[in-house]
Amino acid sequence: MTTVSPPPRTMSYALAPGALPLLGHAVPLARRPLEFLTGLPRYGDLVEVRLGRRPAVMVCHPELIKRVLLEPRTFDKGGPLFEKAEQLVGSGLFAATWEPHRRQRRMMQPGFHKSRMPGYVAVMREEIAALLDGWADGQERDVRDEMHTVTLRIASRTMFTNPMSGRAAAEVQECMPIINRGVYKRMVAPTALLEKLPTRENREFQLAHERMEQVVDETIEQYRSAGVDHGDLMSILIGAVDEGSGQNMSETEIHKQVMTLLAGGMETTANAICSALHLITEHPEVERRLCAELDEVLAGRPPVFEDLPRLPYLYRVLYETLRIRPPVWLLTRMTTCDTELGGHRIGRDTIVLLSPYLLHHNPDLFARPETFDPDRWLPERVDDITEAAMQPFIMGNRKCIGDKFALNEAMIVIATILSGWSLRMIPDAKRVSLPEATLGPGPMPMVLHRRAAAHHTPAPSARPGECPYQGGRS
Repeated sequence: MTTVSPPPRTMSYALAPGALPLLGHAVPLARRPLEFLTGLPRYGDLVEVRLGRRPAVMVCHPELIKRVLLEPRTFDKGGPLFEKAEQLVGSGLFAATWEPHRRQRRMMQPGFHKSRMPGYVAVMREEIAALLDGWADGQERDVRDEMHTVTLRIASRTMFTNPMSGRAAAEVQECMPIINRGVYKRMVAPTALLEKLPTRENREFQLAHERMEQVVDETIEQYRSAGVDHGDLMSILIGAVDEGSGQNMSETEIHKQVMTLLAGGMETTANAICSALHLITEHPEVERRLCAELDEVLAGRPPVFEDLPRLPYLYRVLYETLRIRPPVWLLTRMTTCDTELGGHRIGRDTIVLLSPYLLHHNPDLFARPETFDPDRWLPERVDDITEAAMQPFIMGNRKCIGDKFALNEAMIVIATILSGWSLRMIPDAKRVSLPEATLGPGPMPMVLHRRAAAHHTPAPSARPGECPYQGGRS
């Protein structure tokens, strides 16, 4: 693959065909959004689409995307996705604009310091072990539900010393898929009037939002009643002091961050794990190589934090999963002033669209983009991929604060499962995958089979640079 050359001063700008009066491109965005997005680069480097009657500019060229992400004061958080997300989680870290985001991230960063990761991984190991204790050979389970259960338990236990009550956890697990579908549908709807209609779907969405709010309020109150510093994320939120103002987070800010961390920690990571397991089971040679690595390194025992750098093939499988099915697949920004992009004038308050999925499936950026090829991330091949083309966590000051946490969690969960189990999709099972704010494989009804791991002498630690998990791109 040839590295993409720097863009010319003026790049191509086009209007996406097929817009309908009043509806714009709402129909393809609602019915077949991934196919619609991946077809846009053929029209230009910047492609105008219509969200109802609102024009928006989809940025297709990686160098222009890089500029948008590295100029957050000009291309700030905003647009339909964040407008709808803010209604749910408030202006927490995910939806906050430049100045409050800068303050919030600075206060929350200690909770994601690398020194905390071994302790977090210990929690991950306990929760996945508890989940697998309920599995039986030949049993049928919806693995998507299982992964949402375990990631929610991990998110709540790393945030709170004591995990959520069973009732609260069940509420969040039931509400989040409804909320994710509702946020996306509201984002692409041609008019906000549709979300005000008394339909069953709108009522379910509103109820799910109210239940999430109540669960978070109850959990924070229960936590505060203990009145001690537990050294967890919640204690950090309560005790964080802004260096500039000397102030702590307000009650409202803490509530917003808890909502954001629960939603992000559960949904996106669960979808990444589900997509990886789905792709692995669809590719027998990948599964064979991965299980061989797990058997050699782990010799039948559960993985620990120190094992992760010694599992380079697992890392490549996961990173290729994040390329082919990025959980965060569509983002919006809003220009804060008149500017230019690719030689074209972009006015203030213009909606700018960014899609990691569009980038990751562009044949000009990735050879055979629809092929699941973990070895494209081998050190000798990765340099052929332009840096801005791979955006599972987004670059710049908005890069996911929990990227390393999520990678650790996904690797621990996948390694633990596949060390002891082989999963197979139930033939002809009904699987309906609806467009949501995060991308996953949909329902995963699977049969669980125990596997006997071969026992080998553990392999030596990976050489520097052999596993990009330690210091490569992420």
